[in-house]
Amino acid sequence: MPSASERKTAVVLLDTREHTPEHEHAVHLKLADRLARLLGCHAVLTDVPAKEDTHYYLPTETLVGRERYAAMGICSEQDLFGGLVSHPYMATKAISHPLPTDAEFPPGWTDAFARQASDTLLRGYTVFSKADARRAAQLLLRDGPLRVKPVLACAGRGQQVITHADQLEPLLANIDERDLALWGLVLEEDLGNVETFSVGQVRVAGLTCSYHGTQQLTRDHQGSEVYGGSELVVVRGGYQALLQRPLEDHLRLAINQAMAYEQAAEQHFPGFIASRRNYDIARGTTSQGHLRSGVLEQSWRLGGASSAELLALQAFADDPTLQQVCASTHEVFGTPDLPADATLFYQGNDSELGQLSKYARIRQHQHSE
Repeated sequence: MPSASERKTAVVLLDTREHTPEHEHAVHLKLADRLARLLGCHAVLTDVPAKEDTHYYLPTETLVGRERYAAMGICSEQDLFGGLVSHPYMATKAISHPLPTDAEFPPGWTDAFARQASDTLLRGYTVFSKADARRAAQLLLRDGPLRVKPVLACAGRGQQVITHADQLEPLLANIDERDLALWGLVLEEDLGNVETFSVGQVRVAGLTCSYHGTQQLTRDHQGSEVYGGSELVVVRGGYQALLQRPLEDHLRLAINQAMAYEQAAEQHFPGFIASRRNYDIARGTTSQGHLRSGVLEQSWRLGGASSAELLALQAFADDPTLQQVCASTHEVFGTPDLPADATLFYQGNDSELGQLSKYARIRQHQHSE
């Protein structure tokens, strides 16, 4: 009997955002093409059809609301590339910290996740009101500087480091109370000398691959440092296959922390499903000079590394003996000469960002012994 993945007839690009830049939309269409190839179907749709159990969805964000998407036929991880949660805060880095004592919280909130995942987390609090933000800041500032993190921002944008409580007020003044009550705000110990690692897993068409990697920064046309790509070591199979490889201690710790974080989510967030899982783990020093490692946030949706993830999955699909690949994504401003082995996902003059190229590579195949 064919599996659900073998029965898919089309990939639907499900754009749930108010605005998607041209370059991202172009990449999303290429990713949808890659997914269609993996699933053995040929159609890519950009208009969301009526409920159709044979469609596979590529959402631009983590989906929120089980009933709403079950009505579209999204019921399990075989139905989408990304993730689905039951409440808005579960889709963001808000889950990565507990509440201060007696704080306000939204429907569906549970401190049980942070309790179970405590060994994987940096010191910090999630808050859903300005009064609780002030209390959390007072608690954290006793031990050193803190980082204020808007939960809907990507790639570190909008974050501010403060050393005194009065520095919080101008930041709070810019936050809408209703958005804060729905999505939350994170206040977290600020680390120095930070290295950020990615740990992730994707599951498509009966294939699973897992990886660890690092992110690179590049400069945009304004000279600002922005995401420039990811370098991934990808293995066939689950996290245990990754842990069986020779690893440095800090990488082994990062993978174990990502696994524990994910297990807590699966246990305490009813209805959570995800076929694409990515975790950012920071390693750095506290203001007291202590070395700390912890999961910053999860991404249960397509991301900057997804082009490399799908190239790796295709390589595993094409060669059943292949056990490990090195895959990378590259985002380059200007008009670079592309490597001969580059798979281009976007090249053009984006109306917001200017001349930009996005491509992915698989540079090293390692066969099993």
